[in-house]
Amino acid sequence: MLKPMDAFGDYVIDGVIGHGGTATVYQAHHAAGLGEPVALKVLDEHHRDAFNLTRLQREFEFARRTAHPHVVTMYESGPGWLAMQLIRGGTATNLPGRDLRLTALAQIASALDHVHALGVVHCDVKPSNILVSEPFSAGGAILTDFGIARSLAEDAKNRLTHVEASLPYAAPEVLHGHSPSAASDEYALACTTVELLTGSTPFNGHTSMSLVNAHLNSPVPKYSRHLDWVPRAFDSILAKAMAKSPDLRYQSCSEFISLITRAIG
Repeated sequence: MLKPMDAFGDYVIDGVIGHGGTATVYQAHHAAGLGEPVALKVLDEHHRDAFNLTRLQREFEFARRTAHPHVVTMYESGPGWLAMQLIRGGTATNLPGRDLRLTALAQIASALDHVHALGVVHCDVKPSNILVSEPFSAGGAILTDFGIARSLAEDAKNRLTHVEASLPYAAPEVLHGHSPSAASDEYALACTTVELLTGSTPFNGHTSMSLVNAHLNSPVPKYSRHLDWVPRAFDSILAKAMAKSPDLRYQSCSEFISLITRAIG
């Protein structure tokens, strides 16, 4: 664990921002006083194996390849670390009110459509991977963590042997073992939308198996039945974005969020 004022390459550590399963994220500044402070993600010593080193490098390369105002900006990387845009507002769950959350969702939808147009699937869309600027007006919502992102071109050449997914947001086809696609990200965005607007994900289960079963077999909840601010149109829009078959979903993430915003507004 690095401490404030410790040197790390060309950077000086300011403090800890947070811990993940395999890495610690620090706020740091350039030792020569160049530029703005950065978020420095450093793999823990006991996680510096080939798998995690490769995953961290993929996170850096995919985010840099898909540069967009609402995708986290990557600056540089080295063995077991990367330096990226520092985003100070926490996750999208910190945003007050539906209007700001809908704005954030529209920005993330735009980022996802851009990413998809470049042949990349994020594969881990969820509220904790949507950070927000402080103040929000300075940069809005930022899509982060491309650690399990996939290139559609790579997947066409290499058979997928293992798919990682956050179960509350995992599309049925991914749970069936099929390669993720833009439609899979749309499904995850729909689950994220429900969570940001209602406080919980569409499907909840006491076990992993019950959650998987719900994604595969349960109908999408109808929120207009128990939330007085939700119109019936919301239910039908959500049902399409969360269709069990990816072919039945919307053509873009922005189309889905635009319809949701119009229905609620």
